[in-house]
Amino acid sequence: MRTPSSVAGWVDQSLTLDPPRSKSLLMTIFGDAVVPHGGMAWLGSLIELAAPFGINDRLLRTSIFRLAQEGWLGAQRDGRRSNYAITPEAMQRFTRAFRRVYAAPNVHWLGSWTFVLGTAGLTATERATLRKELLWEGYAVVAQGIAGHPAADAAALDDLLGRLGMRGKVYVVQAAQLPGVQGKPLAELVAEGWDLSDVIGGYERFIERFAPLGELLKGELSPEQAFIVRTLVIHAYRRVQLHDPQLPVELLPEPWPGAAAFELARQLYLATHEAAEQHIFDALRREDPATPALEPTFYERFGGLR
Repeated sequence: MRTPSSVAGWVDQSLTLDPPRSKSLLMTIFGDAVVPHGGMAWLGSLIELAAPFGINDRLLRTSIFRLAQEGWLGAQRDGRRSNYAITPEAMQRFTRAFRRVYAAPNVHWLGSWTFVLGTAGLTATERATLRKELLWEGYAVVAQGIAGHPAADAAALDDLLGRLGMRGKVYVVQAAQLPGVQGKPLAELVAEGWDLSDVIGGYERFIERFAPLGELLKGELSPEQAFIVRTLVIHAYRRVQLHDPQLPVELLPEPWPGAAAFELARQLYLATHEAAEQHIFDALRREDPATPALEPTFYERFGGLR
């Protein structure tokens, strides 16, 4: 496929070939653009920010309604106007997911695994829900009733069990190779537990799609164009990351395309974040002049933006 010769041409081609879904894009906009400015946005600002991606007023309202039904967004009204923010119940999970997007893939293996063992006391519905949530968190089912991960996030796991009301209902253990016993190496559980082909393919497609932007961004860029590019980069990268089990680097195949994808996302973010912020801040302040400036933690993204 012919590479466009300008950022505007690349954006048009990208939105034609892979138009973002409204509900998913709205979550990207909240995580990448709204949360660093206090986390609240009026409907008019969200309409303005979503418009360049081909999402109209009606489609945006439908997406907001669905996200509110799912517990992600809460609304406040002021007369005929409404503003929206991530609900307190969803904020911890939401923040953890986006923090992962901006972090380098450098988790290391300490030689042990975390296993979650279901018990006979769980109902069939509870077992199915637990399995689904653990798979979403990157765990693999390594044996019947046992899910495992070689670099588990303890806080995320505890939060998951709390949300499901399963604290005290399952066993959570850490296991290492037993010295003196010639069993299969624990590292081999990775090949048995995960098929990484889809994740590898996702990272490779991300690189193929966004690599041409490196040269195109050397020209002059309007704030709106910078915002569109930055949002599309994070949206596409986040979609792959959602399916990445975040395994330790020592257990990943070489070369691991996730490392190259992260570096590409980082370079494109560095090239666009400043101009994009001008567009974001203007859109948010048009509806709310009291919109706060960027929180300092924003500049920690991708290892540092300053």
